[in-house]
Amino acid sequence: MKITFYGQNTLALKIGEINVLVDPFITGNDLAKDKVDINDLKADYILLTHAHQDHTLDAEAIAKNTGAIIVSNFEIVNHYEAKGFEVHPMNHGGSWDFEFGNVKYVNAIHTSSFPDGSYGGQPGGFVIEGEHKNVYIAGDTALTMDMKLIPMQTKLDLAVLPIGDNFTMGVNDAIVASDFIQCDKILGCHYDTFGYIEIDHEEAKRKFYEKGKDLMLLEIGESIEL
Repeated sequence: MKITFYGQNTLALKIGEINVLVDPFITGNDLAKDKVDINDLKADYILLTHAHQDHTLDAEAIAKNTGAIIVSNFEIVNHYEAKGFEVHPMNHGGSWDFEFGNVKYVNAIHTSSFPDGSYGGQPGGFVIEGEHKNVYIAGDTALTMDMKLIPMQTKLDLAVLPIGDNFTMGVNDAIVASDFIQCDKILGCHYDTFGYIEIDHEEAKRKFYEKGKDLMLLEIGESIEL
């Protein structure tokens, strides 16, 4: 499994021959828009954790270009289905066997609305079991005791956690979250994009290291292999 970071919460997962894109927000991200051309991105599926613009902005353009299936909660996929896109609806606690692996839609504590203010359902995260590697993509969330349920069913190889604070967990809560999910290999997301969520990279890495954990902060366009 290859994972590429494109800023904010945007990830590309290459699982076997299948391309999965998560929360595409590139053209509106000053840190990414000059480094990534959305027309070059491949996507068989687009997973959306919630409806906020910094997670959905480029979903339509990329789905139109690639024919990707949009996967999210019931309200979000209804929004896109009404526009003619192919979708797969999910909701909290449910899972589905896709061609790239099993996906479970899990709880997140946040809000969810489209840029025009319309309802975007309840936010969530994804646990993906694919190609013998398991990944938890938390989406935008506070620290929640529900995270303790994840390792009861899935042994994680990597967790993607928000660390920017203010709108989501910060570094300290993300460390606790890594304990809850029993995963010490963390890819940070949702930081630096806006002034409210700028972080000290070295301090964040040090705090994780002192707890015996590995925090990865990738450059935009950088990839890791699991």
